[in-house]
Amino acid sequence: MSHIVAGRLQQQDQVQHAISQLIQAGFSENKISSFYVNPMGQHDIQPDPNVCNTLPDVEDNHEKAIQSAATGGVIGGLIGSVGIPIVGPLGTVAGVGVGAYVGSMIGTLATMDKIDGPIRKSGMVVAVSVLDIEAENQVINVLQNLGADQIERAEGNIIEGDWKDFNPLNPPQLVS
Repeated sequence: MSHIVAGRLQQQDQVQHAISQLIQAGFSENKISSFYVNPMGQHDIQPDPNVCNTLPDVEDNHEKAIQSAATGGVIGGLIGSVGIPIVGPLGTVAGVGVGAYVGSMIGTLATMDKIDGPIRKSGMVVAVSVLDIEAENQVINVLQNLGADQIERAEGNIIEGDWKDFNPLNPPQLVS
């Protein structure tokens, strides 16, 4: 494992410019990685057996949302049925629909506290394996000068230009 500094850039030409500057500064091309991070929740579109493809306890989250939707639907249906004399049977149907929707949202939001720390945003990432604090600061300066955001420190292995053990679901350890 080595120290890695990575930053998110918006455009491909920024990535190419960053790689060029890093190579000119003496960093080995084999120790520089660039890749695209999918939006949160879409990390399993391209399955990789070496990377965890789900959010923590995603099956529990799904079940909780379904249970909350069912509970909300029953409560909404009961409330809607009280209004049958006023709005007719459509009140019950509307109550079930609104109750299920609100219940599923509550169930889903209740699981969001399981994600600790900042969430990695999607976009182009340039990552560099560094040996010491001087090299780390040099990479941070290059990335900042090119407009990178979410600059982070990590531990991992960049081999032949590929960050082998990158996990997009790990919260980034942002540089302040």
